[in-house]
Amino acid sequence: MTYGFLLESIWHPPLLFAETAVSALPTELELQALWFSGAFGREFRTTQGKNVKIVQFGEWNRSSGPDFIQAAVEIDGELLTGPLELDPDSSSWEAHGHAINPAFRDVVLHVVFQASARDSFIRTIDHREVPQVIITDMQLADALNRPQREVAIAHPGRCVYPLKHLSMSAIESLLNEAAMHRATIKAARWLKTSEAHGRDAALFQSTAETLGYRGNSLAMRLLAQRAPLELLKAEGDAAEAVLFGTAGFLSPHLHELAPPDTRDYLRGLWDAWWKSRARFEVTPNRAIPWKSHGQRPANHPHRRVGALAALVKSWPQYRRLALARPFAVKPLVDFLHSLDHDFWATHHTLTSTASPRRIAVFGRSHALELAANHLIPLAMHEGGMTFRAYQKLRNSSANDKVKRCSLRLFGSEKAASPWTRRVSHHQALLQLYQDFCLEDFSDCNDCPFPEQLLQWK
Repeated sequence: MTYGFLLESIWHPPLLFAETAVSALPTELELQALWFSGAFGREFRTTQGKNVKIVQFGEWNRSSGPDFIQAAVEIDGELLTGPLELDPDSSSWEAHGHAINPAFRDVVLHVVFQASARDSFIRTIDHREVPQVIITDMQLADALNRPQREVAIAHPGRCVYPLKHLSMSAIESLLNEAAMHRATIKAARWLKTSEAHGRDAALFQSTAETLGYRGNSLAMRLLAQRAPLELLKAEGDAAEAVLFGTAGFLSPHLHELAPPDTRDYLRGLWDAWWKSRARFEVTPNRAIPWKSHGQRPANHPHRRVGALAALVKSWPQYRRLALARPFAVKPLVDFLHSLDHDFWATHHTLTSTASPRRIAVFGRSHALELAANHLIPLAMHEGGMTFRAYQKLRNSSANDKVKRCSLRLFGSEKAASPWTRRVSHHQALLQLYQDFCLEDFSDCNDCPFPEQLLQWK
């Protein structure tokens, strides 16, 4: 039995016909970030049945008007260039006044996620019809790869009994299959971004997302999309200021509010930012939604942007290690952990006082997360790393999510301890938790996974 067959037999058994509730759409910003990353692919069909190919995704619009500019789209072989608008549903075009707004006159494609209840004519102020593509629920679910809920109650589940009675080799087999399944999904996602924007951009976006950690992964991906690596390289020494300015963290009087030992650094950032500001600053309605409340000081978004800026300065060496074939984890982790920065090695925020102790700019745990979630899956897909080598990688400690998985599946952290020491096992536990615990709303009572586990060999 394979993991894919197990999933299919539990959630999509033959002859089962059931209506599934449509989940609420993500925020419009997240939908835009997914689209721009290439998560839905490049080829579509319009509501009129015409073939669509995205030749170039364009750029984020930083002011009012359509969401993306300078896009290039082929529709039935005809190349069109211009803005692209993305809305949650078809009715938004009229509801938002796009039809009578001159700024939307040249839109070449309208992308939506829900069809209108009634037929609508997507037109410009000149009464030109705008081709429309509808992203299906299945396409969105595949791109999000997100369970129906965020967390399951942390207590032993019904899986404890069957897992207790499975042989060690059977559990190892199950976890290996789950880890490979997860790696395949993650590699496919990375490759879609690479196909849309190139390998450097895919690496830059995935690294930024990892630095965002929990609450700011979307915000960091948005930052990497709006201040792409190619443009940052062109900014030279001003790249760091452009990142902080695009993030919305700089203001003309910020240095006056800061402690004396940080004022020179902030003044330098502002002096560089105002020269590039017109090319990167966004209007307030397009601001990146940062979360600073509840974040540990080491994970404050200011520090995460600082780490990304430090990486930009060392990009050639980082790229060489991250995309090396064969891929080796230790040199990459050592390199990231050794990253230094005159300011961020001793500060938690742009306005904090200096710490008496040095702080890792890019911690080892973050580096290992980056490898596990992005670089290892890609390397295995491209033949640059074997699964056996992946299996040998050890984790320093289990995070809260892995501990929750352990309790849910094995009954206690002690019982799960043989399966929480390797990177691949952590990834496998997270996949099992996502595919089953977070898809069940009966608090285990009606979940079919425990019974299926008894058949695993």
